[in-house]
Amino acid sequence: MTEQSRALVDTGSRLTHGRAVIDFAEEVGAEGPIAVVGGRTRWEVGGLPTVEPRLVSAPSGIVDYKPEEMVARVGAGTTVGELNAALSQHGQRSALPDRGGTVGGAVAVGENDRDVLRWGAVRNAVLQVTYVSAEGKVVSGGGPTVKNVSGFDLPRLVVGSLGTLGALAEVILRTNPLPAVSRWFRSQANPFDLYDQLLAPSCVLWDGSTTWILLEGYGPDVDAEAGRASEVGALTETEGPPDAPGPRRWSLPPGELRRFALDCSEPFLASIGVGTVLTTVVQDRGSSSPAVAAVHDRMKLLFDPSGRMNPGRNPEVR
Repeated sequence: MTEQSRALVDTGSRLTHGRAVIDFAEEVGAEGPIAVVGGRTRWEVGGLPTVEPRLVSAPSGIVDYKPEEMVARVGAGTTVGELNAALSQHGQRSALPDRGGTVGGAVAVGENDRDVLRWGAVRNAVLQVTYVSAEGKVVSGGGPTVKNVSGFDLPRLVVGSLGTLGALAEVILRTNPLPAVSRWFRSQANPFDLYDQLLAPSCVLWDGSTTWILLEGYGPDVDAEAGRASEVGALTETEGPPDAPGPRRWSLPPGELRRFALDCSEPFLASIGVGTVLTTVVQDRGSSSPAVAAVHDRMKLLFDPSGRMNPGRNPEVR
């Protein structure tokens, strides 16, 4: 295919998807409670809607992908698996966790993949968002390049908002290179000592007694990192990490994980250096400060004055 032919195909894809976004906006409309449904893999995060919303599905499909620029434009209804399968053909991947859900769902929930230490957070991977507002209008914020945002940063606001500010239709994502080598190790060594010893681990997990580390990169670099880790304690290569003990996700300052482990009586799996904990118990976050609560309420009022977008969901409840 010539460059001219490829440009025509890309233009046709964008026009077709632009029509799909307009149709999606018309379906969302401007009245009545609404919720976007994807794979339902995190449907209960933030609490179930307090009223029965009308369910809609976002446009799907990869609209535009430039491997040389490491940027992909994709419909929010596309599954993360489909996106990563397309990116892998060019030796790339996304920062979104693949739990069987959609791109829009992963962005709306905002949970990072387990290898966030090396490849970055979802919030930093989203370059542009296009969503349908509570008034039924198509709104875009951000841009297809990294250093182009001035003023209000809509992508960072939308990530983790659980669809309470708008119905996500399309995103532009920064992609990452696939690592040449990925190896998991298990150890009884102190997880904090292991974390301090390693230069660039992709993941360090701890259940209170056993530590799992994920090392990725070029083969010699991974071998060198494994050698450094073995200076702290013996390593055993394993196929992967254990299953999460529960669906509840805590977010703590990384420095509080030691105290958490002492106080927690339930099974847990903590991400060292990140502060994320997976367990069976809902985190008691306490009440937001009056200042934070005021900003939250004001933001919700500005974006969704009628309260129709995912009514009842609370981004603070995980």
